[in-house]
Amino acid sequence: MTWSEMQPELYKACLDTLFMVWWSSLYTVLGGLPLGVLLVITGRGGLLQSVAVNKVLGGVVNIGRSIPFIILIVWLIPFTRFVMGDSIGPSAAVVALSIGAVPFFARLVETALREVDHGLVEAAQAMGGGNWTIILKVLLPQALPSLVAGLTTTVITLISYSAMAGAVGGGGLGNLAITYGYMRSEHGLMNITIVLLIVIVMAVQFAGDRVVRRLAQRSGRSAAPVGLRALWAARTTAS
Repeated sequence: MTWSEMQPELYKACLDTLFMVWWSSLYTVLGGLPLGVLLVITGRGGLLQSVAVNKVLGGVVNIGRSIPFIILIVWLIPFTRFVMGDSIGPSAAVVALSIGAVPFFARLVETALREVDHGLVEAAQAMGGGNWTIILKVLLPQALPSLVAGLTTTVITLISYSAMAGAVGGGGLGNLAITYGYMRSEHGLMNITIVLLIVIVMAVQFAGDRVVRRLAQRSGRSAAPVGLRALWAARTTAS
């Protein structure tokens, strides 16, 4: 295959990969963030401590993380076909990518939130802050740098997953590498595909690291969490 023939295929494969990673990342955050928060607030010493609920949620997350993605995407083919009307292509791959990444991101969210100083939570409670206020104005803002770092790791994992999805007709660079690079022995195309995946991963990691550093610097300059300052101002005004 000549370079002029490779270009359209590479361009389309890159767009398909970015499409899958973007939408699956969005759905992963929408599902994994609330799940991670629930794991923390229902855990021991949490705002809504419930051992039974926490064990059920933890069990679901552990089961989801235990299934290798290549097996998961094949197992979900009937469900994907039911939801999307098809089981191949980038849009169909988003279903399995999202389901596979949600438990992974939920654990990262749980870890990030548990790193928040419990004294800040106690201070917010002493100022009359309710559970929602503590979650939205203390836990999440204080854990934001770690959450962004976890999201960066998750996006990179999804890039890897999207390449695996190509093995079962998911499209993208993984499908191109298998269809042309492996089956047709187009080693030049295989090498270009690998380079493109490396570039995408490095770009995501670079962007994520910059955002984390800026957030960490901003939180370091702040003497107290914004949420606590707002609660204190409200309490002072009320009194």
